[in-house]
Amino acid sequence: MTEAEPNFKDPRWSLMGVTALVTGGTKGIGYTIEEELAAFGAAVHICSRNQTEINDRVREWESKGFKVSGSVCDPTSKAQREELIETVSSVFHGKLNSQHPR
Repeated sequence: MTEAEPNFKDPRWSLMGVTALVTGGTKGIGYTIEEELAAFGAAVHICSRNQTEINDRVREWESKGFKVSGSVCDPTSKAQREELIETVSSVFHGKLNSQHPR
């Protein structure tokens, strides 16, 4: 299977090399924020309470050539927030430039 060539937006506003975490990233405002960040070249990790929705969004964005990952997290749970931070730290090798709450 051939990997899609990224179709990034205006290079004057490049976010290449930037990492971001978007909570609630599978729909609504979080979805739009994730898509815009990735379209400008950012590597984005999304979290949501629903693994199926995460899988669907990651597949959708990967088909556009975006660098995106995701994991389940209920942001009302301290333990899950701590696990999310560990996951994001691992995915981005300790570098997180931006966090966007839903």
